[in-house]
Amino acid sequence: MLVLVAPGQGAQTPGFLTDWLALPGAADRVAGWSDAIGLDLAHFGTKADADEIRDTSVAQPLLVAAGLLSAAALGTYSFADDTVGTEIVPGAVAGHSVGEITAAAFAGVLDDTAALSLVRRRGLAMAEAAAVTETGMSALLGGDPEVSVAHLEKLGLTAANVNGAGQIVAAGTMEQLAALNEDKPEGVRKVVPLKVAGAFHTEHMAPAVDRLAEAAKALTPADPKVTYISNRDGQAVAGGAEVLERLVGQVANPVRWDRCMETFKELGVTALIEMCPGGTLTGLAKRALPGVKTLALKTPADLDAARELVAEHAAEQA
Repeated sequence: MLVLVAPGQGAQTPGFLTDWLALPGAADRVAGWSDAIGLDLAHFGTKADADEIRDTSVAQPLLVAAGLLSAAALGTYSFADDTVGTEIVPGAVAGHSVGEITAAAFAGVLDDTAALSLVRRRGLAMAEAAAVTETGMSALLGGDPEVSVAHLEKLGLTAANVNGAGQIVAAGTMEQLAALNEDKPEGVRKVVPLKVAGAFHTEHMAPAVDRLAEAAKALTPADPKVTYISNRDGQAVAGGAEVLERLVGQVANPVRWDRCMETFKELGVTALIEMCPGGTLTGLAKRALPGVKTLALKTPADLDAARELVAEHAAEQA
């Protein structure tokens, strides 16, 4: 059984869309998306520096666009866009944080334009919320999750991402994160600051929830056409309206990627492909899902290997 996953914010790097835009039709497709949301995705994906694409309002739509573009090139997308013939049907889809919007498009809940319009509003709303107080996020490597979560609470921090495979991401004010650097939980080997511009999935993002809920009212979601697994609790969600409601609320609530991976196990997933810019989620899967074959789509050079994996593990081909 094949699961497609989409990464979250922090996975972007300068120029990561350059090779993808050279694929037939890709530049025109991205130009259309850029016009629809008022953001030059091609520029930010090819010429912008690390600081420019760290901006939440830029990074989030850029990541969703990259996921849609790489999935189209692979041949696994789209159910919601009749202009792209679906060749391969995955058994399940999921995304980490903003990657949940990418996954919703994979599942046919939202079409391209709706997904990118929603993520554009999400990025702007979260950037505005992040500007109120200087906040950030840091990954804790190693340690016992229960011990780490209790320690974070003592410091006033939130376990914003519980990623499994021994990784938790702490979020809070820069002062709180500085205290964490000086006072790591027992067993934690390293604290790594992330390339994000706010304490996402915490109370600091509460103002963004209302703005995103307003934007969501304009959308008409369809029910998922494949199993859609939610960050809230790792459960499969069968209704499009509930998927959309969860996408809105998840902005200010922790990501439980550990539970998503537990559901992958329960479903009998045998292969996992992470869309561009892949790497983070495949790394977690290698440690938490022994025996599951993994592949990260980083450049179009990875497509042939991905197609071989798809041929072995896809639930259905059309």
